[in-house]
Amino acid sequence: MSWLAPELTRRLASRAAGNRYRHRVIRETGPGAEVQINGQRYVDFSSNDYLGLACHPRVVAAFQRGAERYGVGSGASALVSGYCRAHARLEEDLAVFTGRPRALVFSSGYLANLAVVTTLAGRRDTLIADRFNHASLIDAALLSRARLLRYPHRDTLALERRLQATEGSRRLVVTESLFSMDGDLAPLGRIAALCEHYHAALVVDEAHAIGVLGPGGQGSLAELGLGSEVVPVQIGTFGKALGGLGAFVAGSEDLIETMIQDARSYRYTTALAPAIAEAVREALVLARTESWRREHLRSLIAAFQGGLSEIGIPKSDRRSPIQALVFGEDDSVLEAAERLRRRGLFVAAIRPPTVPIGSARLRVSLTAAHTEGQVTRLVEALAELRGGSS
Repeated sequence: MSWLAPELTRRLASRAAGNRYRHRVIRETGPGAEVQINGQRYVDFSSNDYLGLACHPRVVAAFQRGAERYGVGSGASALVSGYCRAHARLEEDLAVFTGRPRALVFSSGYLANLAVVTTLAGRRDTLIADRFNHASLIDAALLSRARLLRYPHRDTLALERRLQATEGSRRLVVTESLFSMDGDLAPLGRIAALCEHYHAALVVDEAHAIGVLGPGGQGSLAELGLGSEVVPVQIGTFGKALGGLGAFVAGSEDLIETMIQDARSYRYTTALAPAIAEAVREALVLARTESWRREHLRSLIAAFQGGLSEIGIPKSDRRSPIQALVFGEDDSVLEAAERLRRRGLFVAAIRPPTVPIGSARLRVSLTAAHTEGQVTRLVEALAELRGGSS
């Protein structure tokens, strides 16, 4: 017997002993405020479908029309024969949506982040990243072979020190705009000013901000008026507020052409299904025109935060649909999640390595599909948890 089988057994046993073993659940319905998981009905507070568009009839109909015209898959990578009229039209729509010269569509956000970082940074460069960046950005930084420097979360003084210490080298600063596990916002105005002062290029991942923040859901950069001259690279995904799958990079003509020519995760991946591209085009229209979705989401966020304050949990001032309730220990958050499920509420328990050790949390995700009554029900259940009743 080789070393592999006993090593795998050891790893899995170690995960189980440390409360780090993950179990997949089977969802038997589409995303929505209420879902069926493993045969049970729950109010779902774990979805990133922030605007409730994943099952919207117009989005579904656009997907069906796309499938009828183009089939299920794209059949090849974009640089062979997988690039369809649906992709081209979506890229045109995204350029208008983001207010940038061009956009490029990817099959996933992970691939888009790999493409940007590994294409723009190499051995002779320095990459400076927020410590709480998404795993895809961390992996991309390591694959780029650039010198990687990380700064404490949202700490612009530390960022400036790293910029000062690396003068003379090409610097790429990478941050999320809305952080996926904490739900807080990067101080983008200050970061952009520092990058401009120290001649560093800035990359912003807007995965959780697109559709949610900014005029027409255009994201944090649009909300702050940070155009492509200040932030040359904007990344966004379709799998969150736009209810689909895939991602995009937006920026200058030369940026997009460089991605097409040099990005390995673009060149060597089957192109996004054209039917998905058609569905995302429709979702963009709805995200831009149906502002009531963002308004309702904001009211739910305020109601949730107000409810937490009433039950003695410090009120957050975060405008994000992501509301993190930190428990600390893994066993505590797993118990809390299980008790909520017994009350028909599905909330994700997030543990290391997704978050730092000692910061295991319930990640409450609010969407425009929720009602105020459902949010009240969650707050009441959290109050029971806080009181210790089962």
